[in-house]
Amino acid sequence: MKGIDEDIKKGSFLPVYLLYGEEAYLKKQYGQKLKHALVSQEDTMNASFYEGKGIHPGEIIDLAETLPFFAEHRLIFIENSGFFKGSCEEMADYMKHIAESTCFVFVEDEIDKRSKMYKAVKNAGRAVEFTRQKETLLVQWILTRLKRENKKITQPVMQLFLEKTGNDMENIDKELEKLFCYTLGREIITQEDVEAVCTVQITGKIFEMVNEIAEGKKKHAMELYYDLLALKEPPMRILFLIGRQFQILLQVKDLQSQGYDKGFIASKAGVPEFAVRKHMAQARGFTVEQLKEAVANCVQAEEDVKTGNMNDKMAVELLIAAKV
Repeated sequence: MKGIDEDIKKGSFLPVYLLYGEEAYLKKQYGQKLKHALVSQEDTMNASFYEGKGIHPGEIIDLAETLPFFAEHRLIFIENSGFFKGSCEEMADYMKHIAESTCFVFVEDEIDKRSKMYKAVKNAGRAVEFTRQKETLLVQWILTRLKRENKKITQPVMQLFLEKTGNDMENIDKELEKLFCYTLGREIITQEDVEAVCTVQITGKIFEMVNEIAEGKKKHAMELYYDLLALKEPPMRILFLIGRQFQILLQVKDLQSQGYDKGFIASKAGVPEFAVRKHMAQARGFTVEQLKEAVANCVQAEEDVKTGNMNDKMAVELLIAAKV
């Protein structure tokens, strides 16, 4: 990210940029930064935008070879092309000799680092991965947004907010906008405000469901499952997330027993640092053997569905009824 910022500041651009990774908010922000730096908002002749699979490489190359019209750069902005997942030799070869006045910006959800296209872009320009941000950076970003809106929040309320929203910046942005509207005319954002308007993500509901299973409250766990079905969440996605949660708990329990700190556990288990304490507490409700059995049962339930021995909705119901 710093490299892109420096290029924009200097006004000196590489021929191609690849923005990829799971943090959609930052990808979008940096894509817009590059767009605005390379061509003016009114310039529709020197900026071309493509999205989705089925883009013809030959058409893109012909366009790239066309000189810009009374401008320094020609921008070709391509989103989710699929060029970085399969074989796209024609485009990969062209990356070695892009026209000097042309700049490519690729924004992709999925890439294969072994692909010729990825290697060609990395050699010719910048390939920047946008990952989920750490808690400290998220808090700084949220505080900046709050300051801009003349809002204040306490540390416990901030923690509650992050527990509800997760670490997806796009979702955090939406939930902050809801809070700003709800607290219009007030400076302090309270716990009651967060509880009133912030939506718990599906991973939060899965966490709560596993908590109920740990405490033997199968009826409430089943109610939470039906709530997710009512929200049109597919049973197989719910099953995957339940299995993933038990895998996280098993890893957290193992790492905690070895004496690792929260930061290390967060990085290895793939959870936000602010959520580690809750995962540690939840893991205490299970023995290592119970967690291993739960993971195995989730795998078995998935296999039963895929082999046609059971429908997906019933598989999850039986999983919960059996205390996983």
